[in-house]
Amino acid sequence: MLRELNLQTVESLPDDFDPTTVINDPLPPPVADTDADCSVVNNGGKLVNGKEQVREIVLGRNVHTSCLEVTEPDDDDEVTGEREAQMASVLARYRKSLLERTKHHLGYPYNLDFDYGALSQLQHFSINNLGDPFIESNYGVHSRQFEVGVLDWFARLWELEKNEYWGYITNCGTEGNLHGILVGREVFPDGILYASCESHYSVFKAARMYRMDCEKVNTLISGEIDCEDFRAKLSLHKDKPAIINVNIGTTVKGAVDDLDLVIKTLEETGFTHDRFYIHCDGALFGLMMPFVKLAPKVSFKKPIGSVSVSGHKFVGCPMPCGVQITRLEHINALSRNVEYLASRDATIMGSRNGHAPLFLWYTLNRKGYRGFQKEVQKCLRNAHYLRGRLTSAGIGAMLNELSSTVVFERPQDEEFTRKWQLACQGNIAHVVVMPNITIDKLDDFVDELIKKRAVWYENGKLKSPCVANDIGEANCLCVLHK
Repeated sequence: MLRELNLQTVESLPDDFDPTTVINDPLPPPVADTDADCSVVNNGGKLVNGKEQVREIVLGRNVHTSCLEVTEPDDDDEVTGEREAQMASVLARYRKSLLERTKHHLGYPYNLDFDYGALSQLQHFSINNLGDPFIESNYGVHSRQFEVGVLDWFARLWELEKNEYWGYITNCGTEGNLHGILVGREVFPDGILYASCESHYSVFKAARMYRMDCEKVNTLISGEIDCEDFRAKLSLHKDKPAIINVNIGTTVKGAVDDLDLVIKTLEETGFTHDRFYIHCDGALFGLMMPFVKLAPKVSFKKPIGSVSVSGHKFVGCPMPCGVQITRLEHINALSRNVEYLASRDATIMGSRNGHAPLFLWYTLNRKGYRGFQKEVQKCLRNAHYLRGRLTSAGIGAMLNELSSTVVFERPQDEEFTRKWQLACQGNIAHVVVMPNITIDKLDDFVDELIKKRAVWYENGKLKSPCVANDIGEANCLCVLHK
């Protein structure tokens, strides 16, 4: 029905039509992160009487105040067609809002530059890859042949032979981390998880879910793991194996942990290769770094256990998904045969989205190594342009060498933050420059930010905040450091 409607000509809903249900109950109060192990308070507190106070986390709007109510159809709805017309109008307005929000999207690492029209013919099928990707189940509507093709491509990228790896296409980057850390826990049931303070929250979620002992490691000002602190914490637990999360691009600052230095630190502290497991969280930059000149390699020729990336970030898949690769020798500790499936269970989820492998396979075939290399170069070039514009305008900003994430002073206006969909933490915000982010869009953003700052700081009468503790004195442009 909806395909036959011309949504461009659908009239707007009448003024008296209100599809929302308003609930006035407030959201629960935020839980502050006051972990004493980290040298920097991640919530970016203010100094009060010489003591750093935790900043209250600003949560987004309560969606219950704008949700679309589901109403039961009337007896004569099938005759009048009024319900279909109303739903078409709602969808038309929703599409318009998506176009607007996509236009002002800078803070989250999603590549919105894609066209999958060729795959629309497959949306009528319930494609489910339940069970092991390499073993067919009795459910025949699957896309395993595409999934394994994608996994082979990533195994080659990370230098692991077909007969030496196991993997699957996950529902998101978090699932990749949950699976990688779970494999590490199954290989070393009494192991301790080590992760830097700036690791993705899913890493610490895994520690809670699996009841693992977890050591948070301090970071350098860049966001990279501090291997001296890592060495100190390893020395306290030499009697237990180590399970380490290595960030190939941290969430906020885009910092890349030095994998070779992490391995060297383990070896020098007395951990042989059979007493540690390394999971590499490459959610965004895991697919970008192989195409950056002189960048260190993430490779299974090194003593790592697993790597995960997100498919909806740099690749540009329209639904959340990811890729998780581990060594075949490790997966036996986790897998179980399931008669109901006529397959093997070694994944986090049971049913798995069979459409995601199609989108990933389609993109990999269209772009290939050369296509990704061009896009990576474009992102890095535009990220350097953005940092230059910000610093020229007197705005403190930082860009890590191997990253397209530009970190800068947090905007003072939450409406501005919502408009541009910026990700903020404490005193800083960031823009993640993806293939769909053009120079024109960056210029629009910076021009508006400059105008807003003139209002916030009354044309220089008020001082802009110092962010030296967040991005370093060399990158801060407050009155003390510029």
